[in-house]
Amino acid sequence: MFWLMLTVAVPALAVVAVAGAQEPLNVGSRLELFVDGTLVQELRGGAERRLHEPVPREVAIVHDQPWEGSGSMYTTVFRDGPLYRMYYRGHHGVYQADGYEMIHEEVTCYAESTDGVAWTKPELGLFEFAGSTQNNIILTATVAGDATHNFCPFVDTRPGVPADERYKALGGVTGGLRAFVSADGVRWRRLREEPVITVGAFDSQNLAFWDAIRGEYREYHRDSRDGRDIRTSTSQDFANWTEPVFLDYAPGRVSELYTSQIIPYYRAPHIFLGFPTRYLDRGWSPSMEFLPQLEYRRLRSSSSPREGTALTDGMLMSSRDGQLFQVWPESFIRPGPRRRDNWFYGDNYQSWGLVETQSPLEGAPDELSIYVSEGVGQNGPCRHRRFTLRVDGFVSVWAPLSGGELTTRPLVFEGRELVLNSATSAAGSVRVELQGEDGVPLPGRSLDDCAEVFGDSLERVVPWRDGGDVGAQSGKPVRLRFELRDADLYSFRFR
Repeated sequence: MFWLMLTVAVPALAVVAVAGAQEPLNVGSRLELFVDGTLVQELRGGAERRLHEPVPREVAIVHDQPWEGSGSMYTTVFRDGPLYRMYYRGHHGVYQADGYEMIHEEVTCYAESTDGVAWTKPELGLFEFAGSTQNNIILTATVAGDATHNFCPFVDTRPGVPADERYKALGGVTGGLRAFVSADGVRWRRLREEPVITVGAFDSQNLAFWDAIRGEYREYHRDSRDGRDIRTSTSQDFANWTEPVFLDYAPGRVSELYTSQIIPYYRAPHIFLGFPTRYLDRGWSPSMEFLPQLEYRRLRSSSSPREGTALTDGMLMSSRDGQLFQVWPESFIRPGPRRRDNWFYGDNYQSWGLVETQSPLEGAPDELSIYVSEGVGQNGPCRHRRFTLRVDGFVSVWAPLSGGELTTRPLVFEGRELVLNSATSAAGSVRVELQGEDGVPLPGRSLDDCAEVFGDSLERVVPWRDGGDVGAQSGKPVRLRFELRDADLYSFRFR
């Protein structure tokens, strides 16, 4: 068989990152991402791990109803069968020279969508606001107390969960977090009256989920440790929780973290992804005074200095045990180009939850959508904008056209073929070598035996000269050597 190879002059490859000797990692047939360095033994030449930024799309929802307003945030989004569900706080306040005035009590609101793009606010008729029940309110302070400040639901996928507790949520500030359950995700009741978690500072979006890999509920909530930080605990029944402990970070926390937005990634649930809010108060400076609406910024500062000088944007972190998180120091979502109402404290809070949505490009694969706050605290309605990202597209191993290589640590896999999520330029390529644990290429699986993979695909089987069957090595320690030229490698799996 004839293989067309693109010849490019490649300089001698220099080792730019080397990990120490590592034990074989059993990856089975699960999807593996490059959000951390766990898989990497060596990067050579121009190869590097690269953080990707989501793309801003349309405004998904404007919080313009009388029971919503300027501080409608702490948003949760998930797919539930044919519906996309959205939950958020309804809050409106106004900054004045003599301080901040909250216009109405906080409520919890609900919206839904059939595509994750166009959202509706159903008239539920559950609670009265200003003499009418024609609204999308699902909780008020009368029923939920201050849980309306940060109510955060999820679908409980635990085997055997009672039908009337299929949806669960945590919420609360004063005294701690209270547990709620629901049969339909709209009508809620307390699991018990007293708080279930009491150690922490809770005025943020505090969340929980069922961790199917480890067989336990896990929650993450706000506390303070040299500034805003995150605690976690676990439970077997959602009512009794372990003592909360602070997260560990590598290489470090890098900044104060407000919301955590940690989820098991649905395509690789052994990996937790976090989308926390970076919080920092940069004080007054010429650059701060150049940002939008200087006079209004000073007005906000009259209420509290940080309201004018604190900034927030979105970050990315990941973990393989739920406790130790690798934090990218660079921002995942920046405040963006200077506009009238951005670069303010409260903007760029990412929703809790990722959902797949249809690409606007006909025939292209689905994308990931996340929803991000903007226009917060502007004395008028704030909004959430949808951002999109390639599936698995958080971090890639990238190399320029001049070339670069990635060699993995020893892996033990199950399956018969190797599948890549990768993208190249028209001139770029990926080739893969399957090595023994000793680093020696296996017969018929060297780089020279591998056809160039080029194009852009979420699932591309690696072709060697005699086909792609690697079943003979299943269950045995191997290494993967990737040669990249003007290419991004996002994830891989054996199947």
